[in-house]
Formats: sequence, structure tokens, C-alpha cells
Amino acid sequence: MAAVDSFELLYREIARSCNSCVETLAVVGALYTASKAVILVRDCYSFVRVHFLPRLMPSTSLGHRFGEWAVIYGASEAIGKAYAEELARQGICIILISQEGASVSDTAKTISETHRVDTMVLVADFSQGHAACKPVKDALRDKDIGFLVNCVDDSLRNSPNFTGLSEDLLWDIINRNIAATTLMTRLVLPGMVERRRGAVVNISSGACYRPSPSKAALSASTAYLDNFSRALHHEYGRQGIFVQSLVPFQVAPQGASAGGWLIPQSDVYARHAISTLGISHRTTGYWPHTMQVHRSVLIKMGLGRVEG
Repeated sequence: MAAVDSFELLYREIARSCNSCVETLAVVGALYTASKAVILVRDCYSFVRVHFLPRLMPSTSLGHRFGEWAVIYGASEAIGKAYAEELARQGICIILISQEGASVSDTAKTISETHRVDTMVLVADFSQGHAACKPVKDALRDKDIGFLVNCVDDSLRNSPNFTGLSEDLLWDIINRNIAATTLMTRLVLPGMVERRRGAVVNISSGACYRPSPSKAALSASTAYLDNFSRALHHEYGRQGIFVQSLVPFQVAPQGASAGGWLIPQSDVYARHAISTLGISHRTTGYWPHTMQVHRSVLIKMGLGRVEG
């Protein structure tokens, strides 16, 4: 009988301990679920605030808010050209900068005739180093530069393996994507700081989220633009300068057959991206791309949030 009593006592003690553990686990589970719900609501709100509200409720004139002129470096790229055309459609005068003026002269002429805004074409070869800065600096003097758009060279998307790239090509990549962006920002930013307004937009690529084989140089270049933008935002955001890192995924050239809603044409992408100006400092610029990358960001929490 004593043995039975001892067993019942032991059972009651074990059951009491289990009940306490179950209650504790239930509280922990409830807190975890609540925290995830809060994160989900926050992300949904951010998603709508960045990609939909600005298009439903357009803000004041971009020229009035940031400035009358936009400097576009990389206008020979499909996204850079489309971004310039969309700014011109909103009444912004355009300065196109390229290593070869002939490659963007037709773009400048088309923009001027279509949107009735002033346009300029500047030739700047940043492989020459600091010497390329002087003609640009002289041309920008006394102009109300409200926008600087730097667009990464996307020609490396189909590049061979890293060892298959020549030393000359690698040097050219560094100059066009890293040195040029840095120097252009250094040329334009002081005037913006003095006027306490302006927008610096660095368009890189979703490759900075997903480094992959055969794209080491492209991934590194885009990561530089992304981190450079985020650092400038922290440094100059309180001085009236809006710095944005755009990290789009694949975009089709205007007029080309797009690959569905995940691969928009460049003009569609530009309209979406420009609507996020002044709203998000780091975004894909296009809501299907944000959905596409969201899962990767959750897995690699070290990269931080897509929208911010």
C-alpha cells in the first residue's frame, strides 16, 4: 500500500511540474506569436506606405522639393535612361553624363523634344581619374542640382567567370561603377548641402542580395553602391539630403518583351521607383521585386530590411 501511495504522490508531483512547464511554454509561445504578428503588420504597413500610397496620393512637385536639374550618370543603361525620361516628364531639366557622348546624344534630344525641358550631354571618362571631374564641375556650376542618379553598369550580368575577365575590363568596371559614383557624389553633394535639399539615388542591383557564381565583380560593385548610399543617408539625412539605394532585380529595356510582372519594362520600373523618392531610403523600387527579395532578407537578417 505504501508503494501505491508513493507512486500516486510521485505522479501528482510530476503532473504539477508538467503543468507549470506547459503554462510557461504557452506564455512563451504567445509572446513569440505576438512578436511575429507585430513584425508582419509593420512590414505590411511599410510595403503599402512605400509602394502604393505615394502612387495614390502624389506629393508636391519634385522640382520644388529637390531642385530644377537632375544629373544622370549611366544614362546609357536602360534603367538610367528611363529614370531620366520620367524625371523630365515631371518637368526636371536633365544632364546626361557618359564616357561616350554619342551614346546618349539621341536620348538627350528625344527628352528635350518630348518633354520640353533643357538637356545637356557631358563626356567624362573616369578612367582618367581626377582629371574627369573638372569639366563636370565647371558645367554644373551655378545650376540648382536637385538630383544625382548613379546607375551601375549592367553589362556584367552575363560576364564569364572572374578569372575570364581581363585586367583592363576589371579596372574599367571599378572606375565606372565605384570611382565614378563616389566622385560624382563628391562633386554634387556640397551644393545640395548648401541649399539643404536634394536627392542622391544610387541604382545598383538585387545581385547585392544574392551573390552568385560568375557575378563576383557585379555583386561587389552593387554592394558598394548599396552600402555607400546607406552610409551617406546616416551622414547627411539630417541636412535635408535624401539618399536612396535602389536595388532592382531584372528589368527589361523599354520596348522589349517583358517577362511578366516580375520583369517590368524600364519605363514601368522608373515610374514605380520615382514614386518612392522621399519615402524609402533603401528599396527595390518595384513592389513585385520587394516580394521577390523579402524571403531572402528574412533568411539573411544581417542585410537588414529591404524598405527603410
